[in-house]
Amino acid sequence: MKLDLKARYAETHEWARKEGDLIVCGISDYAQEELSDVVYVELPEVGELLERGDDFGVVESVKAASDLYMPMGGEIVAVNEELADSPEIVNDDPYDEGWMIKFKPSDPDEWDDLLAPEEYEQFVSAGGQD
Repeated sequence: MKLDLKARYAETHEWARKEGDLIVCGISDYAQEELSDVVYVELPEVGELLERGDDFGVVESVKAASDLYMPMGGEIVAVNEELADSPEIVNDDPYDEGWMIKFKPSDPDEWDDLLAPEEYEQFVSAGGQD
C-alpha cells in the first residue's frame, strides 16, 4: 500500500492534502486496491457546500459501488473532469492524477481530526473498517 506522506486520511479511506488555502481530496491507494478496477466516478457540482462526513460522490468498480465522504467540510471549487472519461486513473495514480475534488475548507481545524499517514497505516493494518 502506497501512502502520500503529505496527506491526511479519513477512516472512510479518503485522503486530503493541503494546496495553498485549498484541500485536494481523493481515495487512498488502499481503497482503490480494495475496489479493484474503477469503472465510474460521480462527483459533486462546483459550488456545493458540504459538511464533514457528507457524501460527495460515488465510485463504482467491477466489484462494488462505494460512497465518497468529505474528510472536512467546505465548498467544492473544482472536480477532476478527466475521471468522467477515464475513471481508471483512480487505480493508476490515486494521489496525483486521480484526485477527485478540491474544496475550500469551512473549518481548517478539522484537518487536525484526520489521521496522519502512519496512523492510517495502523488503522488499515488493524482491519480498516470505519
